[in-house]
Amino acid sequence: MSEHKKNLIDGKWVEGEGGELEVRSPYDGTLVGTVTLCTAKQFEDAITSSHSAFLSFRKMPSYKRAELLRSLMRVMESRSEEFARTISMEAGKPINDARREVARSINTVLIASEEATRITGELLPLDVMAGAEGRSGIVRRFPVGVVLGIAPFNFPLNLVCHKVAPAIAAGCPIIIKPASATPLTSILLGEAACEAGWPPGLLNIVVSKGSVAGEATKDERVRKVSFTGSAAVGWNLKREIPEKGVTLELGGNAGVIVDKDTELEFAASRCVLGAFAFAGQVCISVQRIYAHEDIFDEFSKLLKEKTEALISGDPKDEKTQIGPMIDKGSIEATLNMIAEAKKGGATLLTGGKVEGNILLPTILTGTVPKMDVCREEAFAPIVVLEKFKDFKDAVATVNDSNFGLQAGVFSNDINNVFYAYENIEAGGIIAGDVPTFRVDNMPYGGVKQSGFGREGVKYAIEEMTDLKLLALNIKE
Repeated sequence: MSEHKKNLIDGKWVEGEGGELEVRSPYDGTLVGTVTLCTAKQFEDAITSSHSAFLSFRKMPSYKRAELLRSLMRVMESRSEEFARTISMEAGKPINDARREVARSINTVLIASEEATRITGELLPLDVMAGAEGRSGIVRRFPVGVVLGIAPFNFPLNLVCHKVAPAIAAGCPIIIKPASATPLTSILLGEAACEAGWPPGLLNIVVSKGSVAGEATKDERVRKVSFTGSAAVGWNLKREIPEKGVTLELGGNAGVIVDKDTELEFAASRCVLGAFAFAGQVCISVQRIYAHEDIFDEFSKLLKEKTEALISGDPKDEKTQIGPMIDKGSIEATLNMIAEAKKGGATLLTGGKVEGNILLPTILTGTVPKMDVCREEAFAPIVVLEKFKDFKDAVATVNDSNFGLQAGVFSNDINNVFYAYENIEAGGIIAGDVPTFRVDNMPYGGVKQSGFGREGVKYAIEEMTDLKLLALNIKE
């Protein structure tokens, strides 16, 4: 049964005045819930609320900020199944994957509660030249002010928590503009914050059109924007607000190198998980696999068998591993990408078919780097598999991309691992596993079109604080 939800502004639940938004299941189109869209004036009210909260919140001691986060964590734990089912219904994420997302989100908040009391500075000697005798400096981090977080649909809880939790740890009130496809999870987080006793204005949840949120980023009281989404939108946003702090977590088309000395059963299992979890709608989803020519045939066989063993279906079913893509437009775009590759000479090893709103997991081979399926982000359950002879050539092929978020390397040769680490153009290299690996305290972000800045709780706190120096002249 669907529910009607409101926006959270200044501690009150408010009806938007910009029309109603229906949230429907990507699996079967069922109505999951409704929420009303906020106008530009209502978004401004949220900014006013957050700015007012900042004036007092910035002075709150770290142990109290930590306790706010621990209180939220306890409420999330008590409502974890409600969170998981909401994610599964509105995002189409298989229920067990949704539960794992909730567990990770709770851990993200826990990490932030600990990091809130670890925001350190340094004592800096300034007597480094004649005439500066007796001088030293204290460097501390101070919260930047109001943060606006613009969230994507694919991890509607954990990627929101990766904005909310560091902001609160840093002493910054935050406004969340959730994805239009998955606003209900963010609203549920707002309910949890209210239940946890958070003061008004610390967290505002504002559902709006993208254009309204875009204008809100230009408000001078918004000091930091954290955006997760498409490269085109993200880089345009950065161009429009060059004077503001901006963190961009954008797309990827992650590559994996499978060396000849690899345990193939393990590597194939991990590549299947990395490529097809949540129907490939993950920024660090495995999209390109390069296997050494000596093991290519065996690895190809394993990859195909494991892919075809995956169970697709209703995301509410406990057995489902592959659910729907977020909408029909995304399916059509992916089918066009597959068709372009086949026209260019690629071979379909498996998949490429649609059942309802589910695109079956797809493997292509015989591709060339100039194809969209190799150069662009698919954000779909599709992977290309090619062979290589020389490890350095494989690294060069991984780099032949517009993106550089994370990459994976399966090799028992430590020289190859470090060659990949030093030469692959990406924000993270995962040795012995797929690039889809992420835990929530590690620095996360990319190079090239993949983004700007870093998330990961400690690193996000650094992005949401300013360094300030106190230079001391101590006279004897």
